[in-house]
Amino acid sequence: MECEKLFDCIDELYEQYLQMWETVCNMESPTMNKELIDKVGNYFIDLAKQRGWETEVFESVTGNVVCLTMNANANKAPITLSAHMDTVHPVGSFGSPAVRMDEENIYGPGVTDCKGGLVAAWYAMDALSQCGFTDRPVRLLLQSDEEAGSRPINKPTIGYICEKSKGSRAFFNLEGGHKDLVCVERKGIVTYLMKITGVEAHSSLCAVNGANAITEAAHKILELEKIKDHDGITCNCGVISGGTTHNTVPGYCEFRANFRFVNNQQSEYIAEYMQKLAKEVYVAGCKTEVEEYGFRPAMERVQRNLDLLDTVNEIFVRNGMERLEPIKKNGGSDAAQVTTAGIPCLDDLGVLGGKVHSPDEYAVKESLKESAKRLASIIYCIKD
Repeated sequence: MECEKLFDCIDELYEQYLQMWETVCNMESPTMNKELIDKVGNYFIDLAKQRGWETEVFESVTGNVVCLTMNANANKAPITLSAHMDTVHPVGSFGSPAVRMDEENIYGPGVTDCKGGLVAAWYAMDALSQCGFTDRPVRLLLQSDEEAGSRPINKPTIGYICEKSKGSRAFFNLEGGHKDLVCVERKGIVTYLMKITGVEAHSSLCAVNGANAITEAAHKILELEKIKDHDGITCNCGVISGGTTHNTVPGYCEFRANFRFVNNQQSEYIAEYMQKLAKEVYVAGCKTEVEEYGFRPAMERVQRNLDLLDTVNEIFVRNGMERLEPIKKNGGSDAAQVTTAGIPCLDDLGVLGGKVHSPDEYAVKESLKESAKRLASIIYCIKD
């Protein structure tokens, strides 16, 4: 077994990294809260500087992206690891302290999604360093606004991540992992804002005057809610607002429609469909404008990612670990943009857990060790 010494080191470091996991998750960092997200980033920057590793910060209004590199001057193509610092939970959602543990699990904000992945990456890098690994650069990218879909105009944070990852031998995204599965395919995401203008009037005259913008919106929402192909395009209308008072025909209404799609041809179809729907008039006197609110491409099933999985499985078999089977998911992640940028990528190699995005989020403690072993063995054993 090639990685026996490396695995022994990871076993010895386990209690230390359980404590780090608890520390990092107690540093609550809701998405779009720059101050708290940067606090997490600075924690890892300080650790990297203590080890003499290269550090770089990409400034962003939503929280800075952090890039940490060990063996920065090594000649081989780098391997890049990535996880996000932001969570969906408002501060205080889990009580004080935010994190608790029992014999089997750890509970708290982001323990699985995605701070467990951050700690697993650092854990693997530390073990590699202690075992004298210097063959290639190993880069860790700490994303700052993944939960917001890299929201600002032109998506600067994920753009930076893709740019820094160019030329990587492999990119591993550390969303919550699985026992024997790995994600190679994800649906894309696009959200549209529909803005409907009607004509206000006194409600007593609604039979003869006015144009009800809410009614127009309702007709459009009913059409959109028919789009429910689990294996293809889905649409969910999740946010709506409109009207002024109960006795006034509403002159304005807006709502957002969130689509999921399998490939980027489907995203083009959705764009055309939304323009067509905006032109449809169900209530005379109403007009509709449509705006794209946010876009994340599909992570399509591509051969370079499947080839990377074959290499990973060969390494795992040689080192007594379980093979991983490829799966597809409907939720989005940064792996989609990375794949679109042409970088070999596998997703969901973080810790094992569940109930993410809820106050009951948990992760299996032992899975931190297993995730670190997976990552460390891949980095150690890839030779090309």
